[in-house]
Amino acid sequence: MPARKPISRIKPPALEPGDTIGVVAPASNIKRELLDAGCEQLHRLGYKTTYSDSIFEQDLYFAGSVGRRVREIEDMFTDPKVRAIVCARGGYGANYLLNAIDLRKIKSQPKIFVGYSDITSLLTYWTDATGLVTLHGPMVTRDFSRPDGVDIASWESAVHGASSWAIDAGPDSGVQPLVEGRGEGILYGGCLSMLSASLGTPYEVQTDETILFVEDIATKPYQIDRMLMQLKLAGKLDGVRGIVFGEMLDCAQKNDQGYTLSEVLLRVLGPLGIPIACGLRSGHVSQQNVTLPLGVRASLEVSSREVRLKVLEAATQTASMYARKNS
Repeated sequence: MPARKPISRIKPPALEPGDTIGVVAPASNIKRELLDAGCEQLHRLGYKTTYSDSIFEQDLYFAGSVGRRVREIEDMFTDPKVRAIVCARGGYGANYLLNAIDLRKIKSQPKIFVGYSDITSLLTYWTDATGLVTLHGPMVTRDFSRPDGVDIASWESAVHGASSWAIDAGPDSGVQPLVEGRGEGILYGGCLSMLSASLGTPYEVQTDETILFVEDIATKPYQIDRMLMQLKLAGKLDGVRGIVFGEMLDCAQKNDQGYTLSEVLLRVLGPLGIPIACGLRSGHVSQQNVTLPLGVRASLEVSSREVRLKVLEAATQTASMYARKNS
């Protein structure tokens, strides 16, 4: 499909202490006890929380009907008391909302929107179609609900409007270099299954001139190979300037397989000649979920000894930034 015309980026207002975070369930149904635990952690971080009573509805494996989930998101965007929106969980079902949500409500009242996994469909489409900077990061019932589930440093840098900041990719972070080099572009991406599923639809991912982040969970190496090849054959890797993979939990065929996931990645992506690293904890992770802003400039530097990933501009607008912009 033809690439969309470039659009201006929209940075949502930054969060401040005491602000209210709206919790939504755009995909699978949720458990009350996990929602309560996640909201309590957000309260400890200094925020208020709110959610609709309908959030506990269930329709098959969804968190209620398409209409309920659409109304929930649109109401959170239009509610002046809500300053940010964090998804309760992923699962499956966000793709049902793509052609149902009124993008005018999102663009006219931009807010921080956070999620990962199945929520990738909303993150990438809204970033592409409206210019809104979205956040690939911790969710309420999956990360905020458990001890050490959130990387606080990246969360605060993203939501509080840090002008530039480094993402921890040091020796103790688990990030490993695969292909050396340096690239700069727009940070973008999410769950590999959702990125590949977008191809051939009106919501197809736009990857040109990006530092592409890719992650998944419990996916066999040959399935990862197949989805990467699909992106490659569709031309979606031609303009990519660097690739960072997530932790890739349980992405093995069997315990004693005679090859590594890194070897699979290099077979498909090595010929691209761009920097590649693997192991960044964002999305499906074992601990300390890192917040990545999608739609802002970033740089990736990979050497034989280290990986450096840096966000080069603020993901959100502080009050002082907004005042300067409109002065």
